[in-house]
Amino acid sequence: MDPRPLRALSRDLVRELGMLSQQCGALALSPLEAHLLIELENGPATNQQLAERLRIDKSNASRPLARLADRDLIGWHPHPSDGRSKEARLTIAGQSQLLALHQEMDSATAEALAQLSPVEREQLWEGLRLYRSALSRARRQQGYRIRPITEADNPHIAAVVRAVSAEYGLTADKGYGVADPNLDFLHETYQGERSRYWVIEGPDSTILGGGGIAPLAGMEDVCELQKMYFLPTLRGLGLGRRLVLQALAEANALGYRRCYLETTAVLREATALYESLGFEHLPGPLGNTGHDACEICMVLTLKSGALHE
Repeated sequence: MDPRPLRALSRDLVRELGMLSQQCGALALSPLEAHLLIELENGPATNQQLAERLRIDKSNASRPLARLADRDLIGWHPHPSDGRSKEARLTIAGQSQLLALHQEMDSATAEALAQLSPVEREQLWEGLRLYRSALSRARRQQGYRIRPITEADNPHIAAVVRAVSAEYGLTADKGYGVADPNLDFLHETYQGERSRYWVIEGPDSTILGGGGIAPLAGMEDVCELQKMYFLPTLRGLGLGRRLVLQALAEANALGYRRCYLETTAVLREATALYESLGFEHLPGPLGNTGHDACEICMVLTLKSGALHE
């Protein structure tokens, strides 16, 4: 997808929702003031906490909070556990204003939803949920970089594979990836015409994980997802999903029709990730990978339209 049309659509949504206006509908509240009141509906919060929730600078929260206090919509109270801080709380007038805000905005949203069929409403909900999730992951991933492996990365990514294997008890004597004789030479291993390997750099340029694809022996149109390992500091950021998506896009570009993988039940998070991306379980292995101890075999059909625009 070209990001430019999506950006244009996002701008249109911001305009249609009145986020560029000085007030929300008929209420004397700016959009930022409205967001602050809604956050305080969940309980007292400090300036810093509110700024973090709204993804804005603390100074940008201070001024609208001061305006809300001047209008007696919020009040400042001593923090129960931090004598240096104060918490903002909704006043009775603030609660009344918030109720009016919800009623007006709910009515406007209901008018918009009335233009859609039940199926379209479900599509809208799912699309917005996915977009919100993607934006959140992209924000958390700032400072990290996925790039092709270089020769200098060899010892670092090998150390990652060994560390993660030890963490999960994936020992060499059981035939897991850590037993691969080429583990210390992954850059050279993935120099084939239809092979790729990427590493993930942290903000300090430390190698924290990696993964790649290579032809599955004896099956010309099938690639194998290989050496997907991530240190604990990298997990929970969505970078594993991002790397797999990048690998699948490259597999499509290289002409593969299916992507195969083998994993083990110990790696529960990895299996759940693959399932969420459409990989299906197989009753047994494809080809000859040599991963005797990997009891979970999965495959994804490419060029099906699911991963394409």
